[in-house]
Amino acid sequence: MKLNADFTQQHLAPFKSHIHTMPPAQTWLKMTAAGIGICIGGPALVQYLRPSDKELFDRYSPDIQQRSLEEGPRRAQEFDDYVNRLKEWSKSDKSIWIAAQEQHRQKQETAQAQAQQAQGTSESERNAAAQREEMRKELLGSGK
Repeated sequence: MKLNADFTQQHLAPFKSHIHTMPPAQTWLKMTAAGIGICIGGPALVQYLRPSDKELFDRYSPDIQQRSLEEGPRRAQEFDDYVNRLKEWSKSDKSIWIAAQEQHRQKQETAQAQAQQAQGTSESERNAAAQREEMRKELLGSGK
């Protein structure tokens, strides 16, 4: 036991003056001022430097301004649709990403089924036409 105490005292001797002391109040004040400066000054600087929507729009060329005005309502509608889909996905117990993947998969399956159905219809029409042609040939061939 004495060996451990001697060992601990010997190795902690250089740090003994700093073990239970706090930094001076001046250091606390400087660090507090720096923290406040970063927490308040950073966002304030970003807000000051960031241009407003009107300033950005005024920087556009006339062609881009016209196109932006034309596409504005369509983009707003797309955004509203997206937000509504997000709300719908968030109602499920699953993650939004999983719900989105499931909806995407369902749309793909529906599109494939419709394509196969359309293809099946055209195949059945071709089969019916081929069958009619075959029957016509048989009738013409048997009449000889």
